[in-house]
Amino acid sequence: MAPQPTDHREAYQRAAVLTASQGQLIVMLYDGASRYLNQAAIALQERQVEQAHNKLRRAEMIISHLQASIDFDNGGEIAPRLHAIYAFCIRHLNQARVSASPTHIEEVRGLLRTLRDAWAQVADT
Repeated sequence: MAPQPTDHREAYQRAAVLTASQGQLIVMLYDGASRYLNQAAIALQERQVEQAHNKLRRAEMIISHLQASIDFDNGGEIAPRLHAIYAFCIRHLNQARVSASPTHIEEVRGLLRTLRDAWAQVADT
């Protein structure tokens, strides 16, 4: 049986994750969260509530993982600030779910984009 195109993509993604630095992995997490948030916003606009919920849940799981990964011992003053930002994002996404508001999702995406860009700069150095 010939390999499927998705098999090649999954192998590439697996290799990218296995060879990435810690900073690059964090950037990948931000990219994944942003992708799920974009999909959730579109689903809300199209009144696909269940799909929006599922995509929001995936983004929230990534944000929770980022929050749980904060190194408070070595993170200095940025660690509690990041923790507060992630907590805000999760609360804001819950509000987006309750109010069916893509605007709330876009606000969180903007925050995460800023953090992602900062991590990308650190990962490149």
